[in-house]
Amino acid sequence: MKKLLTLTTGIFLLLGITTNAGAQIKDLAYYTAKAPFKMPTITAPVFQQKTFPITDFGAVADGKTLNTEAIAKAIKACSEAGGGTVLIPKGTWVTGPIELKSNIELRTEEGTLVQFTDDHSKYPIVKAGNKSTKEGPASPIYAYGAKNIAITGKGIFDGAGESWRPVKKSKVTASKWEELSTRGGGVLSEDKKVWWPDPAMMSNDVRPYMVFLSYCENILVEDVTFRNSPKLLFYPNNCTNLLMDGVHIFNEWWAQNGDGIDISACKKVAIYNCTVNAGDDGICMKSSGIPDADDKANLSEVLVAGCTVYRAHGGFVIGSNTDGGMKNIYVTDCNFIGSDVGVRVKSGKGRGGWVRDIYVDNITMSNIPNEAILFETSYEDKAVGKSKKSSTDVNAEKTPFFTEFHFNNIKCTGARTAIVVNGLPEQKTTKIYFENLDMKTDRGFICKDAEDITLKNVKINAQDPVYQTNGCKNINILDK
Repeated sequence: MKKLLTLTTGIFLLLGITTNAGAQIKDLAYYTAKAPFKMPTITAPVFQQKTFPITDFGAVADGKTLNTEAIAKAIKACSEAGGGTVLIPKGTWVTGPIELKSNIELRTEEGTLVQFTDDHSKYPIVKAGNKSTKEGPASPIYAYGAKNIAITGKGIFDGAGESWRPVKKSKVTASKWEELSTRGGGVLSEDKKVWWPDPAMMSNDVRPYMVFLSYCENILVEDVTFRNSPKLLFYPNNCTNLLMDGVHIFNEWWAQNGDGIDISACKKVAIYNCTVNAGDDGICMKSSGIPDADDKANLSEVLVAGCTVYRAHGGFVIGSNTDGGMKNIYVTDCNFIGSDVGVRVKSGKGRGGWVRDIYVDNITMSNIPNEAILFETSYEDKAVGKSKKSSTDVNAEKTPFFTEFHFNNIKCTGARTAIVVNGLPEQKTTKIYFENLDMKTDRGFICKDAEDITLKNVKINAQDPVYQTNGCKNINILDK
């Protein structure tokens, strides 16, 4: 992990020491100590001082040679030597999927572009996860059950997403739609509103995640740029001790299902100093399955600090699948600029569960087209081009329950609506606390089927009426 030092004093700064100007250094240790729950220290993996350049195994940086086998040989040799660094030097490297193994750091140099091939035949069919019986095309980067792994350096990984993703006509310009819809090899839906680059995807969407880590431990992702994913971009599932530091995520805003960072049923996670531009959710928490027997939450102990999200469906998002339970999430010192929603908490019957002990503070939002803060409990998800599930297909036992959310020191300059809190008649959204909010919006606070909501020193500059409630009780509006 990067060390933090100041050139003005010439000394390393430790936690708690301030500069002459009195500004406290907000490194990862600072945020870990500041968390409102006991946040464990996330430790970066350490690797042997052995380096295996992919060029030693026949890789060629000519932008056309397929280097899948050469990279696999380098990883195999590194693994058999007990671990170390597999180095991808400066240049343009075309490759198929890369499978990471335990005790290996995949490092890129500045000026490195790893371009994943758009030839789908080069993606072997593998298990869709370490403990899954399903199968699908291998992700461009994946690891199953690996320990002590890293992806680092200032290089770029491009997932060739345009060869996988469908495109909705409503999301692109007329000229872009004309270009896509007349391109050879693709196919249009019957209503001419969706274009698929591959006819095989139209009936069976089997797009892989770009970076898929399943049941892995001790993970570092640092400094790299990931862009243009086939589907969700960064998707760790059931992983433990994950640190993302200084990572850049980019998908076009019209990238279908192009989420940036999706943390799924993981524990001990820190996302620090990252930037995201996504075609769907920006930084998102997901949790599915039967809740863990120990703490009854499959996702817990997550820190998101010092991050910026630009275009996305939501800056910070929870859901929509929450049936595995979530608790102890801390989001702080983040900027959401132009995301459709600032903080979006979403779920629905059939995929809902309990979410509690969520803390969001020191957030700046601007140019938010919809809600600055949104709770929605009737969210429905469907694959592009598919019909929504009927009510008979929904598991009514999986009902969303949102409670013990704490929002503090949030400033929003420009949103359609300040706050929307929606619960369900049979399962109220409850115990939501807002303090020290300054919101300049078109509409104010809207609440339905919720209770025990506190707004303390909340300033909403909106058109009347500022407060609208329906089926709510115990709404407390307090001054300082």
